[in-house]
Amino acid sequence: MGVNGVLVIDKPQDWTSMDVCAKLRGVLHEKRVGHAGTLDPMATGVLPVLVGRATRAVDFVAQGEKEYVAALRLGVETDTQDLTGAVLSQAPVPADARSALEALLPRFTGEIEQIPPMYSAVKVGGRKLYELARKGVEVERRPRRVTIHALEILGQSGAGEFTLRVVCSKGTYVRTLCHDLGRALGCGGAMAALRRTRVGRFSLDDAVTLEAVLNAPRPEALLRGVESCFDQSAVTIRGKALTLALHGNPFPLDAPAGEYKVFDPDGAFLLLGRCQDGVCRIIKSFYEVSV
Repeated sequence: MGVNGVLVIDKPQDWTSMDVCAKLRGVLHEKRVGHAGTLDPMATGVLPVLVGRATRAVDFVAQGEKEYVAALRLGVETDTQDLTGAVLSQAPVPADARSALEALLPRFTGEIEQIPPMYSAVKVGGRKLYELARKGVEVERRPRRVTIHALEILGQSGAGEFTLRVVCSKGTYVRTLCHDLGRALGCGGAMAALRRTRVGRFSLDDAVTLEAVLNAPRPEALLRGVESCFDQSAVTIRGKALTLALHGNPFPLDAPAGEYKVFDPDGAFLLLGRCQDGVCRIIKSFYEVSV
């Protein structure tokens, strides 16, 4: 049997999310390794990595709400919308920057539109935007709707750098948010640092460093069960219901309508299912299929 489960990594700076996955493939000797939500190389923090059969839960985890702590540097714009890029323009920071920023935050809270940055993996005409950007090509991008659930100032460093807490939906670019806030203030802005503190159910309290995994005598022991990705109520099935479920069929379940984590009598997580009128249908299975 292969290695299966979830590793919540506190991603180090200057690593891509795919670099982390590649390293873990070698350490865990498992080809099926994927992450739930890309972090830019300059960013650190929560990166859920799913291993083995747990990769079937990637989309569920990636859909979860995200929380970040970001540093906004006012007075500068760059081609990447963060401080790793080339400076495009600079302007004085207003003396009333904090109060002006506070007044602006409600406008950027709730459902908003963002234009994806050129330095992103979004595809236009089959080409990734960052590939075009590296060739000096800029193309028109369609705005995308995202949701900012919470946006607040946590602190200030000097006249023009602010620490923001951002809680947002999947697909939100925090560096674009920093850029747009700077534009709205009239002085420009760029993201100076980013740390992701939560993805769905997983927070920094759940995370381990990549170094800890690499140095662990048994790194597979650090894996969480794939059921940790879900907050639905748990039910146990046996007998005919278990047999039907293991063959991928709907099965009887005496439970109110809704979604459930379904386990076998030995406590093994089998599947995520949706129950209606006493019948449970499989949303996604996670058990090993015998051949």
